[in-house]
Amino acid sequence: MAEITASLVKELRVKTGAGMMDCKKALNETDGNLEEAVDWLRTNGLASAQKKSGRVAAEGLVAVCTAGTMGACVEVNAETDFVARNETFQEFVADAAQASLTHKGDMQAVLDSAYPNSDKNFSEQLTHHIATIGENMSMRRSDYLEVSEGIVVSYIHSALRDNMGKIGVLIALESAGDKAKLQELGHKIAMHVAAARPEFLSVATVDATALERERNILTEQARASGKPEEIIGKMVEGRLRKYYEEAVLLEQIFVMDGESKISKLLAELGKEMGADVTLKGFVRFQLGEGVEKEESDFASEVASVVKG
Repeated sequence: MAEITASLVKELRVKTGAGMMDCKKALNETDGNLEEAVDWLRTNGLASAQKKSGRVAAEGLVAVCTAGTMGACVEVNAETDFVARNETFQEFVADAAQASLTHKGDMQAVLDSAYPNSDKNFSEQLTHHIATIGENMSMRRSDYLEVSEGIVVSYIHSALRDNMGKIGVLIALESAGDKAKLQELGHKIAMHVAAARPEFLSVATVDATALERERNILTEQARASGKPEEIIGKMVEGRLRKYYEEAVLLEQIFVMDGESKISKLLAELGKEMGADVTLKGFVRFQLGEGVEKEESDFASEVASVVKG
């Protein structure tokens, strides 16, 4: 058998854009024949898939999966909304959400796990879909919530099908109270989270760096008013309370009634049921959030192709 050198692997990688390990495997399969290795990669959809990997994937779907006291949320991206409506892609996203629940939100464990009814794992199945559907795709992120007693509630905004759409939310309520009542309040809070976009669960969980940055900004704004330092301190604390009402879920005003804090709703339900209700956590995934989309100039693109 021919020796598979590092330079040969590198040459094949440059030629095809495929991954290093895929190139090595292709050369092993073809006894070091470079052209046959190129054909092997193309036949297996690996060369074309890798070439697509540089393209921005900011569309796709967010999916949720819950089971009693557990819940998982995943985001799987593609390049266009058209692919999000592809049934094959949707089934893959649903399977990814179920696997994320099984593996408690560990994305690497999901990628390495066996894909249902296939001899591939999730990572290999994704590569297969990239090659066959013809767009770059990525399993971008996953998260998981669990309570010892109570319920994890899910909500999908702009649902394309059951448990799948543009925004996915999980709410974890810990309580020994009535599950139906917990489900009802959890669903309302999940809808609130979709609309209000909280950043933190409680005042205690506010990121120290974010809080310091906010405090500095508010202090400079207050000083610009020319007020004495002792007044400035009170102004800053007042404005920080406003910041908490905007950024902290438990401090936010419930969007459905415009007057009750989320913390008050939990306390009222707890009193009604005779069992404390604690909001242990939330997850909010919005499709494409934080992904820089490329703005294409079609005229320039055509001109560049014509120029060769």
